[in-house]
Amino acid sequence: MWKLLKEDVSVVFEQDPAARNTLEVVLTYSGLHAIWLHRFAHALFRRKWFFAARALSQISRFFTGIEIHPGAVIGRRFFIDHGMGVVIGETCEIGDNVTIYQGVTLGGTGKEKGKRHPTLGNNVLVATGAKVLGSIVIGDHSKVGAGSVVLKDVPANATVVGIPGKVVIQDGVKVKPDLNHQDMPDPVMDRCEGMERKIAALEQELAQTKKAQQERG
Repeated sequence: MWKLLKEDVSVVFEQDPAARNTLEVVLTYSGLHAIWLHRFAHALFRRKWFFAARALSQISRFFTGIEIHPGAVIGRRFFIDHGMGVVIGETCEIGDNVTIYQGVTLGGTGKEKGKRHPTLGNNVLVATGAKVLGSIVIGDHSKVGAGSVVLKDVPANATVVGIPGKVVIQDGVKVKPDLNHQDMPDPVMDRCEGMERKIAALEQELAQTKKAQQERG
């Protein structure tokens, strides 16, 4: 356990150029505090002391702004940069050397039971505000872009961006998009075209009514 805690400190210096000394990191880094408290909460959870584990995780959430369910399995050298608003669900599995940023959600998509949260491989990076949802797998050495919403598995060595998330780089090679921008739906144009069709139909009906009146007159 102590070796694990020391690794958590050392990874801060590797990932954050603003880190100056050990005392500052230990006392002021909320992401580090959240990880340490989670490790203790998870140990309680594994011993089936569910209430104590949950209570400790809520205390951690109150002081750090980071919510990690005590049931989540987190590997070594996990780094949360800043961290405010991070949510990690109960059945999440996170590998080694993973980095996530503020506002990230590793959550579920409904009320299903069992494995319902993501699995992150080793050396994964999840950027600011990204949402990774459901029982999906993010492969080793992959990156999730800021603000992305990922709902499907991501292969290893890939970069995924967008809503919904799409792979744009695979094994260092750009992936050709499968959607032509000129074919993207335009709801405003669709509504205008619909109104034009209705106006044309009304004009035709009005013309027929006038013609009928003239014939009767």
